[in-house]
Amino acid sequence: MTADYLVIGSGIAGLTFSVKIAEAFPGRTVTIITKANEEESNTKYAQGGVAVVLNRKKDSFQKHIVDTLNAGDGLCDASVVEMVVKEGPKRLEELMAWGANFDFDTLGNLDLGKEGGHSEYRVAHHKDITGAEIERALLARAHQLENISILPHHFAIDLITNHHVGGKKPKVNACYGAYVLNQKDKTIFTLKAHNSVLASGGIGWVYGHTTNPVIATGDGIAMAYRAKAKILDMEFVQFHPTALFEADGESSFLISEAVRGFGAYLRNKIGERFMSNYDNRAELASRDIVSQSIDSELKKTGDTHVFLDGTHLDMAAFKKHFPNIYKKCKAHHINIETDWIPVVPAAHYLCGGIEVDTDGKTSVPNLFACGECTRTGLHGANRLASNSLLEALVYAHNIFKYLRNDSCKSVNLNIPDWDDEGTSTPKEHVLIQHNLRQLQALMRDYVGIVRSQSRLKKAIKHLDLMYTEVEDFYKASKISTPLCELRNMINVAHLIINQSLERKENKGGYFNVDNVKK
Repeated sequence: MTADYLVIGSGIAGLTFSVKIAEAFPGRTVTIITKANEEESNTKYAQGGVAVVLNRKKDSFQKHIVDTLNAGDGLCDASVVEMVVKEGPKRLEELMAWGANFDFDTLGNLDLGKEGGHSEYRVAHHKDITGAEIERALLARAHQLENISILPHHFAIDLITNHHVGGKKPKVNACYGAYVLNQKDKTIFTLKAHNSVLASGGIGWVYGHTTNPVIATGDGIAMAYRAKAKILDMEFVQFHPTALFEADGESSFLISEAVRGFGAYLRNKIGERFMSNYDNRAELASRDIVSQSIDSELKKTGDTHVFLDGTHLDMAAFKKHFPNIYKKCKAHHINIETDWIPVVPAAHYLCGGIEVDTDGKTSVPNLFACGECTRTGLHGANRLASNSLLEALVYAHNIFKYLRNDSCKSVNLNIPDWDDEGTSTPKEHVLIQHNLRQLQALMRDYVGIVRSQSRLKKAIKHLDLMYTEVEDFYKASKISTPLCELRNMINVAHLIINQSLERKENKGGYFNVDNVKK
């Protein structure tokens, strides 16, 4: 199979690029592959919204820039921050033109929310399901364009680079597409593409306790790493402070930061509002501070969770703003009017990833990336709330702008079919499930919110044994999605741990007890 553009991922980043390039070049083909249903992505679960400066009387680009730089704790690229913030209004306007609905106030203006780390109300949202609404609108637009093909339940195994090419190899290592597994009929085919765009989302499932869906296994980052692309800032895993605590399973449902912006309090089990002991912004401190503060409270008490108290809030307004959260809590027998919500930090967002320039180019020719799988320089050491959807929109647009001037020549190389000769279908998958549980426990216990050199070094030793076992199993087995995901997550875990060991100073979301100056 061939395509002018291969897009891996069907969230806001991948769909925005696809729609733009398909609209501009009706004669060129765009193939989107996504490993689950086409609407399943991290975008779908984004509750907050898009941070964008619209009220220029009260707000300003400069204020948004300063808030972003403050959250990033000195590691943002200031020129990238300025570019993304200033592009925001135009990109939001396009999204609305494609049919995405946002909430308006009684005066007909966009109803802007305020979240932790923001100095002004600037978060455009659709109730508390903004991501799902954006995903709906983008998919609807993509289906209207005949030159876009969406292949759900297709898994990208590996990017095709020079070492896959048969015969005379090109002088420069580049990307020529991907090997793809059709998960329904188990066949593997070669998808050649002149340009490939990774928009594969995050890595939350590496930790198990995560606000991300089960598809967030770091596939794009792992593929890019194996293709020799530069990967940076993997130590900066952002933990969302308030995921709904569930005693019998993984914490996954996100209690939006906007709930604290709305006025909810964090309390420990004896009812104390503890955040003012850690930061003068209390509940509205940036999420790294709030997560570390909760972690500290839990370590002091040995408790499994803290509480979010919204019992003093205007309930009619709460239900209007957060209907999904209200319903979810009710389903868990939590009445927000009288009960505190049990919450715990959970892996939420990766600030690092595949290094890209402002055009979305990776260090591998013909390979581009946008969205959460990238490291653009916008987030630095810690992402400001609701800047992620904004970043995805801006970088998808920048890749489109760059490729708009590309002649899009066909790939004329000898790329052999996938070779699985000598492999067999494993009779049992216990090794995959066992190693997955081990990996997630290792990352939670040794590479969590608060780290130490000792725990990181122990984690590497455990991970090396796991890596060897899984690689041997991979080489001997027929390809399956769970096996590839596990292999990818082990690659991602190595990157997180090794880059954590290299960081000698605590910044933003990264905290290592051995870096604290005595």
